[in-house]
Amino acid sequence: MRASLVLGAAAICLLVAIVGSISAGAAEIDPFTIWQAMVQFDSTQPNHLVIQEFRLPRVLASAAVGACLGVAGAVMQGMTRNPLASPSLMGLNAGAGFMLVIGMVLLPWLDFTGLIVLSFLGAGLGAALVFGLGALQRGGLTPVRLALAGAAVSALLGALTTGIVIVTGIAQDVLFYTAGGVQGIRWPHLLLALPWMGAGLVLALLLSRGISLLSLGQDVATGLGQRTGLVRAGGILATLFLAGSAVAVAGGVGFVGLIIPHFSRFLVGLDYRWIIPCSAVGGACLLVVADLLARMVNPPFETPLGLITALIGVPFFLWLVRRDERGM
Repeated sequence: MRASLVLGAAAICLLVAIVGSISAGAAEIDPFTIWQAMVQFDSTQPNHLVIQEFRLPRVLASAAVGACLGVAGAVMQGMTRNPLASPSLMGLNAGAGFMLVIGMVLLPWLDFTGLIVLSFLGAGLGAALVFGLGALQRGGLTPVRLALAGAAVSALLGALTTGIVIVTGIAQDVLFYTAGGVQGIRWPHLLLALPWMGAGLVLALLLSRGISLLSLGQDVATGLGQRTGLVRAGGILATLFLAGSAVAVAGGVGFVGLIIPHFSRFLVGLDYRWIIPCSAVGGACLLVVADLLARMVNPPFETPLGLITALIGVPFFLWLVRRDERGM
């Protein structure tokens, strides 16, 4: 009952945030006009065009990206039993951004679907480097050591990405990805990314029971008859889909996958059958609100979305590191 109430309340908060985000802007639009634009669209009405062509795809993109990052973080934390695991800290975002830049330079003819596939490959590359580097350290893969390995790999891939951007002169083209944001999203891009996002979310939900068992430990999950290898493979695939498509749409937005799963566990308990949907709704709500703040902090200019989430996430990350510093 508690988990159901939490999920329902989060869904209501998300709906309110979406309406508020669509309403706010250079032209204030009331909720009734938003409803008319949705059910009785009139192309002769300027506000209807603003809603349908600009604000609606933007707010839906921010909600979808937030849901993907929140669920990706929950899956990673559940499978690895690492409270610091998230796409931004484990190198997935940096790897996806690196491969996107490589694709823009070497394969300029690629369409948006091709860039999404490159994001998947880059996310896998970043994660492999982080866990490989972490495994080389003495004492095992403690949460803090994995976070340090993730920081090192992210810094390396970020430096390589910046170097390629400077040498090839495509800084303006990739500024969107490096700063993070959804201001340039239109319907064609969103519709191409949604199937990949949906596939990742559905796969994560299907694996939620297995992830709950894995979060209790490898031995416990095996003793309960769980096929841990299959669950891990599916979880990795879901995470790559979620993180890769999120980076392809919104660029380097960090800390959503770190913060939201912790709040979800606090609110609904340790069952990932509830944590994953709660993380999806909570991540969507957080990023919709963060995008709204990005537009309101310094109008008419926009603050990078990645900066807003970092201001929220860095203090939370430092608190987690301090709490787990005995794992060093």
